[in-house]
Amino acid sequence: MIFSKSISDALLAKIRGGEEITMGEKLNLIVQLSIPSILAQVTTVMMFYIDASMVGSLGAEASAAIGLVEPATWLFGSLVSAASMGFSVQAAHFIGANDFAQARSLMRHGYVFGLAFSFLLMLVALLIAPYLPGWLGGGADIQHDAMLYFIIFSFAAPVHLVETLSASMLKVSGDMRHPSLIAVLMCFFDVIFNFLFIFPTRTLSVAGLQFTMPGFGLGVSGAAIGTLLAYVSAALPLVYFAVFRSSILAWRQDAVRFVWRWRYIWNALKIGAPMALQYLLMNGAQLVSTMIVAPLGNFSIAAHSFAITAESLCYMPGFGIGEAATTLVGQSVGAGRRELCWSFARMTVLSGMVVMALMGIVMYVFAPEMIGILSPVTEIRELGTAVLRIEAFAEPFFAAAIVSYSVCLGAGDTLRPSFINLGSMWLVRLTLAYALASRYGLRGVWFAMAVELTFRGISFLVYLFMRFRRPKAAPSVA
Repeated sequence: MIFSKSISDALLAKIRGGEEITMGEKLNLIVQLSIPSILAQVTTVMMFYIDASMVGSLGAEASAAIGLVEPATWLFGSLVSAASMGFSVQAAHFIGANDFAQARSLMRHGYVFGLAFSFLLMLVALLIAPYLPGWLGGGADIQHDAMLYFIIFSFAAPVHLVETLSASMLKVSGDMRHPSLIAVLMCFFDVIFNFLFIFPTRTLSVAGLQFTMPGFGLGVSGAAIGTLLAYVSAALPLVYFAVFRSSILAWRQDAVRFVWRWRYIWNALKIGAPMALQYLLMNGAQLVSTMIVAPLGNFSIAAHSFAITAESLCYMPGFGIGEAATTLVGQSVGAGRRELCWSFARMTVLSGMVVMALMGIVMYVFAPEMIGILSPVTEIRELGTAVLRIEAFAEPFFAAAIVSYSVCLGAGDTLRPSFINLGSMWLVRLTLAYALASRYGLRGVWFAMAVELTFRGISFLVYLFMRFRRPKAAPSVA
């Protein structure tokens, strides 16, 4: 019964109702909310694995073309996520206070404001796409494919907004199952779409049977089209469950006319703007990191991109536990239960560190196999294996940073945690990476990453203790 929806709903209701919750019940809630999200995150990473292996089979140039603009795609996706979280965190506080009507109103505001913002992002992406590969230092042999990939990806911004906002609203309401299941289905559709669009029509043999597999043969551009269509396949059912089926969020429960409230927008900006600035500068740092790696050659660019994809399999559990932390802390804040916030903070951070320490061991041992799946090129595999093993030692502290930030997000505290992330990335990682790259190549860049993640994790642990343990009333509902 540990994964029973009725039990998790009952335990969340105890938070909102001010009832006492035992240690076992807290652990039960963390597990129930984390596991579906972890499975979805891991499935998403497997999607990237399969995508990367499909593109990797086309050669180092195709892999390098996507790897070159990949940090920019993360940037735009992160800005969409920041817009979504500005509204869903407020909704978590209202849900914790048993004010479901305002949570539904917030979701409506989020769709309107978020879509306007995402269309603006799409326009910016289209305008810079022709110049971006050159700005990032990509060679002439990969610039055209990189440009096409980024142009196609830019059209995903509004769809990604709808998908992200719907999923985050469901999650903060306590429904991790539907977003997680749909994330798995999105990965499944992404594989199918990429299989069709990347490769040309060809003859395949399965169990001795030969058949003709249709395909469009679009290569790198096909990978972008497949991802765009996968987002569409996820956005539609997520909107359905959030708007029509959720027991807390379904709009049919509203008995009064919708009224526009600018304070929701202002509060969303107060929460989301520091996140957006952080994502902008953090992904800007990733772009700078790519510029540091680019002169090292196509093998290093591809190995860098593949190693990031491989590592994400290890840190996705941290993000899954972090999503549970945001929901539990957010509803505890709304219920005015400060000690419960601190208890959930301790338990989720410790859980994340333990899980990611184990994943770090797995990454160190199986690094050759993880990179080998992504590329058949010997030089890429050897370099990717070496840098993954360097990074493995930093995974527990990376978990501390991920989950601690999620705890702060649930409390509506994004400004100072953003400064921690930015200071660590720009002052530690990039400075050290620039100093080491010329002498140690890609290995030096990844050593800098491992040092920085350890520093960031320790900084967050100190901040979290100071933030939640000092005598202070629980934060008020937005």
